[in-house]
Amino acid sequence: MKDLVSNAPANPMAGNPFATRADAARAVVDLATPLLAAASPGCARITLGATGAHFHVAAADLEGLVRPFWGLAPLLAGGGRFDGIETFVTGLENGADPEHPEYWGPVTDRDQRMVESAAIGYALALAPEVFWDGMSQRGRDCLRDWLLNSLQQTPAPNNWNFFHVLVSLGLSRVGVDHDLSIIAANLDRLEGWDMGNGWYRDGSQRQADHYIPFAMHFYGLIYAQYGPEADSARRDRFRERARAFAPQIAHWYAADGAALPYGRSLTYRFAHAGFWGTLALADEEALPWGEIRGLWARNLRWWSTQPIADPRGVLSIGYGYPQLSMAERYNSPGSPYWAMKAFAPLALPEDHPFWTAEETAPAPRPQVVSLPEPGMVKFEHKGDVTVLAGGQQSPTFGRTAEKYNKFAYSTRYGFSTETEGRAFANGPFDNMLAFSEDGELAMVRCRESMARIGADWLYSAWSPMPEVEVETWLLARAPWHLRLHRIVTARPVDTVEGGFALRRDDPTPGPALVPEATGTLARMVTAGDVSCIADVAAPLAGARARTPRVIAPEPNTNLIAPRTWVPQLTCALEPGAWSFGAWVFAGQLAEGETPPEVPVGLPSAEDLAAMREGGQVIRVWDLPGA
Repeated sequence: MKDLVSNAPANPMAGNPFATRADAARAVVDLATPLLAAASPGCARITLGATGAHFHVAAADLEGLVRPFWGLAPLLAGGGRFDGIETFVTGLENGADPEHPEYWGPVTDRDQRMVESAAIGYALALAPEVFWDGMSQRGRDCLRDWLLNSLQQTPAPNNWNFFHVLVSLGLSRVGVDHDLSIIAANLDRLEGWDMGNGWYRDGSQRQADHYIPFAMHFYGLIYAQYGPEADSARRDRFRERARAFAPQIAHWYAADGAALPYGRSLTYRFAHAGFWGTLALADEEALPWGEIRGLWARNLRWWSTQPIADPRGVLSIGYGYPQLSMAERYNSPGSPYWAMKAFAPLALPEDHPFWTAEETAPAPRPQVVSLPEPGMVKFEHKGDVTVLAGGQQSPTFGRTAEKYNKFAYSTRYGFSTETEGRAFANGPFDNMLAFSEDGELAMVRCRESMARIGADWLYSAWSPMPEVEVETWLLARAPWHLRLHRIVTARPVDTVEGGFALRRDDPTPGPALVPEATGTLARMVTAGDVSCIADVAAPLAGARARTPRVIAPEPNTNLIAPRTWVPQLTCALEPGAWSFGAWVFAGQLAEGETPPEVPVGLPSAEDLAAMREGGQVIRVWDLPGA
């Protein structure tokens, strides 16, 4: 009988314990090796799939070629080997040559090729003996000219300004003169987005997400380590901010290593470990080395268990599994290899304290933590992290209301994206309050007119559609959280509010699981988890009762689980002033454990009024001049 070939998603890191430096080196080799078969005849293009991004296909193929450099460069700089590196070096030589048929084309203003120039600069800075000396003189001349031209082009007004900085570091390492005034202007602009307390904005938008650790701090630490002595004061500032930032961003990581799925570019996956690895590269002990090593290694181990690659071993677009519906317009088949940023510590010798330290868990932390810069209140339950969120301005890259503006996010349960705008009847709306006037088109929180934060609460004022105004209070009462809403509407609307999405895996063998929707409670219990939302009357005028239900949304909407259940509360509102609330919980259940009882006790109307003016404005929201 002919052997059957499995089409199940694979993972080149499966089974890797990430216990030693050699384990990390093996992961880079295992991740990069499948790409060799996809190289073009001249090696300048690596085509990994048929899907498209908004930019030219040449830039997409350039991603496939150079994004692995984020892992290969430190591997080689640290004395490691990769059989096949000649393919990548030949690709550099031919791709930068305007007379070669596989020429990438020049970098232009706000061009994707500029993004990829940073990986080339990084490779030249860390391993010039491979990526520069390994080319012919013509190859070096062409790459020099291609990179010098890139410095003359305008970056997007965000973390892209660091791309010129990394190109400069690479050119300096190989002795190519260039205009350093351009780099100084880029760095001045980047420092202008410092919010204080270790946080940046990613540009002038009300936005702070994983780009702060895996871009702003990642590149800042590289500059701190390899930048010119003449700019030592600025390099010191990058270090100081990273030291302040480290204990805060550690709150985004669960005990099992999962990072908080939040914001855009989540297809970069284990780039989440990049900040911890780059602290090591910069020899910056912002936390004890054992904690840094633990945060780094646990995240990579978590990713090693996820089905994130195709049968060839090529990383897919998606998060916890291949999933195009969560992608942004700039995600090409090569984009996921930004994940290779995780491997910066491979440039360090085996006797560096990052590698010799025993992994340790983070020091004991308060049960509830307020992070005013990104606008989050965080709490934990059985090692899983939940954050209540507000104040972010979602960009326009695709499904960003779900990525930035939900009420809560979880390391264990992820979040869901709506695959169809006219899916009000069966949309997941996990941790969202959705409105519809026609029963089809759904409107949710996308931005706020005010956003405030206290020690254990957030307040926001927002409008999902014309003539509908909403005030929302979110209060952490770990392991539950409380949501209260006041709604003033001049039009009749239907509403749906969801709890956390729960993985839907029917037991085999055994009867199908049955959702619970009784009285005021919608709850789903599986073999290992529970998710519930319980309706409560808000201590405000116009209190309305809602109807509980549990739905099975469309498949492939959640970032972590392909099939889910979502408990929801529904209510129709006529024009007027109304209010309602909900207790919300999701968490692991041990065998035989009973789901927790719904809490009692609500804040008073006076307490809620005080929150409107109390606490502080969320820092990312409070832009200068806004």
